[in-house]
Amino acid sequence: MTTDSETKKELIVLVDDDSFLIEMYMLKFKKSDYEVLSFTNPKECIEKLKEGLKPDIILFDVVMPGIDGWTFARQIKDQALAPQAKFIVLSNQGQQEDIDKSKDLNVDGYIIKALSTPSEVVQKVKELIK
Repeated sequence: MTTDSETKKELIVLVDDDSFLIEMYMLKFKKSDYEVLSFTNPKECIEKLKEGLKPDIILFDVVMPGIDGWTFARQIKDQALAPQAKFIVLSNQGQQEDIDKSKDLNVDGYIIKALSTPSEVVQKVKELIK
């Protein structure tokens, strides 16, 4: 007999303004048995969280139009919209200043896109959420 918790797939929310990258990452995560939702607009994601979306993992870029990834993550944390979620930066920004900002926000991980294949990103996310 299986319980709901054994059969429930973890829900990953991807937030990135690059729809090509989103499609590629979604495919990889789905093949690794995750449920995946994506948003190219961080404000849209925040609205869905306010409506009750409960992701297990929020994977977000730093450089996005409208609001940047830091503002996006801070708003979610300040409003306690996803207190159960792990936050992971997925960005090409690898400067120490950005890594320091992620620490200030207590994000759970920081992955630099340019240094990781999509398969490696999936593996790193698995390691970060254990």
